[in-house]
Amino acid sequence: MASSLPRSVCLLSIGRTSIRQRPIMPLKARISQGALPARGYAVKALESYQENKTSDPDGVLREDDPDDILFTKKFGLRSLELNRPKKLNSLNGSMARKLVLRLKELSKSDLAQVVVIKGAGRAFCAGGDVVALADWNAKGEPVLSDDYFALEYKLDHLLATYNKPLIAYQDGITMGGGVGLSIHAPFRIATENTVFAMPETTIGFFPEVGATFFLPRMDGELGTYLALTSEQLRGVDVFYHGIATHYIHSSTLPTLSERLSELRFKDYATPNERFAIIASTIAEYDSGLPSTRPAITGAIRQAIDHCFSASTPLEILSQLEKTREATADESIKAWADKTIATIRERSPIGVAVTLRALRLGKSWNIAQAFRNELEISRVFMRHGDFTEGVNARLVQRSKTRPNWSPNTLEGVKADDVDAFFAGIDRDTLTFYTSGEGTKYTEYPHAWLGLPTDQEIEVRLLEGKSGSEIVAEFMKQKNGKVGVREKVEEVVERLRPAKG
Repeated sequence: MASSLPRSVCLLSIGRTSIRQRPIMPLKARISQGALPARGYAVKALESYQENKTSDPDGVLREDDPDDILFTKKFGLRSLELNRPKKLNSLNGSMARKLVLRLKELSKSDLAQVVVIKGAGRAFCAGGDVVALADWNAKGEPVLSDDYFALEYKLDHLLATYNKPLIAYQDGITMGGGVGLSIHAPFRIATENTVFAMPETTIGFFPEVGATFFLPRMDGELGTYLALTSEQLRGVDVFYHGIATHYIHSSTLPTLSERLSELRFKDYATPNERFAIIASTIAEYDSGLPSTRPAITGAIRQAIDHCFSASTPLEILSQLEKTREATADESIKAWADKTIATIRERSPIGVAVTLRALRLGKSWNIAQAFRNELEISRVFMRHGDFTEGVNARLVQRSKTRPNWSPNTLEGVKADDVDAFFAGIDRDTLTFYTSGEGTKYTEYPHAWLGLPTDQEIEVRLLEGKSGSEIVAEFMKQKNGKVGVREKVEEVVERLRPAKG
């Protein structure tokens, strides 16, 4: 990825034009000089939030555009369209509030059978309004950023635990906060226009919106790789790697919506029975896949799983250097060099905190993930790297590396990282839905996507042939497009390692 974030794929809204500049003091220095209490920066930040939070945290963004979310209905279909195309549908508080209110209404409606969330223009949603957040932080008002994140994560949790069939059209740029609005839906449709990324370490932040839940559950170490490098997945690769559950051409989405509006479910149908009907309906619009393999495959994919399984960022860099030295393959050498340079370009504290959060997130349930991300986000809002990164990348559009603090991965100390996790495991976020079903540790609708690497590997270890595994999953997935290609790619990649 280029050293500066491209205009077309930033995190984003860049509607604000400036951020008040203030000298940025390193976190550890602020603690030592008494600006922050030595007993725990994150704990104090939490107490400050609880004492000073607004009386209406869900109304933190005062501006309100009545048309930033468009609502339409036809028969049993209800559509929610993000409508800020000039800002690539970047999510703000006004949009989040409207989505929450409408989703809560629809959850109680007997007439609403299927809910679709989509974006206007060339983006689904390119992220959150991080420039506004950085502006508040620079003005000494990080509590407003805290309130924004609380609202966003409550919305994302509502989507992740929704009681109606929910479909996200990931048609176009789907990054950061836009991933949070789509990744937790049972049905996620990618098209040839889809561009996925979690670019938070580029701006001195960490992947959240439930990323600590979904990234560690991706195949192998792909989630770790995408999080630390901000690498993009495009088109059908978003489907192959499980970010999407289906892939169809964008031109068929309007017709699919018409077809979905005609669906009727029996009153006694179970959620899985309803999901199966929707899956078969989407399958009617399959037009084949543009490639039989993802772009990340073979030796590079093996190198990702090997290098990014390390415990610390410096160990990952060491593994990348060893991989570069051990291979004669020039493409692997070039990939390793690029990846090392990319990680070195990112916020060191952002990279270190991200890796810790992903490792811990493997054991978090969906509710814990959002609650813990909120605590970590609060610390970032009071750390200089976030304001520095947003100002450099999204406001000034600088092509030079931001002035991170600390400025190298070698300079990141364990205490620096620990400070971001001092406030986790607190029950400080009240969701719109509750109960044991809202605290799952694996997506209950994961069966709608392609088989995972792990599921395929189990069959290989049982001694089954590639054709046998293909046949088994084709039957299990009702002939789903992409199953054959996914199984064959995994078998090709893993069988040599199994002897």
